[in-house]
Amino acid sequence: MSEGARNAVSTTARYDFDTVIDRRGTWCVQWDGVADRFGVDGLLPFTISDMDFETAPEVLAALRARLDHGVLGYTTWQQDDFLSAVAHWYGTRYGTDLDTGRLVYGPSVLSQLSQLLQMWTSEGEGVVVHTPTYDGFRKAVLGLGRELRGVPLGDTEALERELARADAKVLVLCSPHNPTGRVWTEAELREMAELARRHGAAVISDEIHADFVHDGHVHVPYAWIADAAGAGDGRGPADGRWAVITSASKSFNFPALTGSYGIIGDPVDRAEYLRRMETAEGLASPAVLSLTAHIAAYREGAAWLDAVRAYVTGNLAMVAERLDAEFPELAWVPPQAGYLAWIDLRPLGVDEEALQRVLIEREKVAIMPGSVYGAPGFLRLNLGCPRSKAEAGVSALVRGLRTVRA
Repeated sequence: MSEGARNAVSTTARYDFDTVIDRRGTWCVQWDGVADRFGVDGLLPFTISDMDFETAPEVLAALRARLDHGVLGYTTWQQDDFLSAVAHWYGTRYGTDLDTGRLVYGPSVLSQLSQLLQMWTSEGEGVVVHTPTYDGFRKAVLGLGRELRGVPLGDTEALERELARADAKVLVLCSPHNPTGRVWTEAELREMAELARRHGAAVISDEIHADFVHDGHVHVPYAWIADAAGAGDGRGPADGRWAVITSASKSFNFPALTGSYGIIGDPVDRAEYLRRMETAEGLASPAVLSLTAHIAAYREGAAWLDAVRAYVTGNLAMVAERLDAEFPELAWVPPQAGYLAWIDLRPLGVDEEALQRVLIEREKVAIMPGSVYGAPGFLRLNLGCPRSKAEAGVSALVRGLRTVRA
């Protein structure tokens, strides 16, 4: 075991992430729904991005206490317990003084994205994204009849060309990026904000993976970028259209409770978003357990989050060691954020379809192929799981690659 993996294990002693929790038969998309995507039941899944860990004990305790109250009636998110918890998280985690008057709420990040796209674009207009692209973005954009415009990750010239097109209305950021785990630097975000401002495009920044940034990297909230630019010359993104959409559900592993929130810079846009959610969508009352979980996570869950992130760092280090030993030509390094290992298999020259057949039929594992994200030749391996499962997954991948290459 590497020094990084040993250090990761030592920092998680307060919590148990090694115990395997059986999720089968719990209506779980990753485990019970594996046949829907891969055509075969009973595969060991490393697919949809939720974790196989219990959420933080502080969150579970808060949920139990709320259930013990016994009344689960209509509720509101516009109350100080929730708003101050979000502000506390941004202040302690990111050093950002958050104006809670700019917060909005929604049932999910993708629901918020859909509403904002409907507000800021019309059918046939362009929505710019980075490639490879999270498949949820593609479904949302195309499902609304908008045109998806992909630009390679890090290609500033291509990004400006797309934003300069007259019908390009929105730049959708994934910050940090899914599936690659890339953490945008402040300079990169400033450059993208300026390009969007110059060409009159709105910016929607999905920051649901922000809390899972690994040591050595720093997440910069887009709200901070927008405000800083707007304060500088009066013409920055704070004077234009921008929004942040996010949730605690990814990092603290309670997505089934639903619930997300956002920050919308312009007060007119913010009022219009709330009008649409509360009237056209009929979503004035959020799920009370989602509010409860968010408040507990942001007020009391920081230690658990740091521990699970360290544990996942150990998983990633283990995978890096195995791949380096078996296939050094991959030169794979762990992602800067998240628990999703994005692996470029193109140096091995393997056929994606052939590899998928071996993984499914022979190795009995389900691993997301890169083509799902517009990048054939890659794999996305979910490592938000006990070490034993992660080891089984990478061992199956290694055997599968050997078989296909042979």
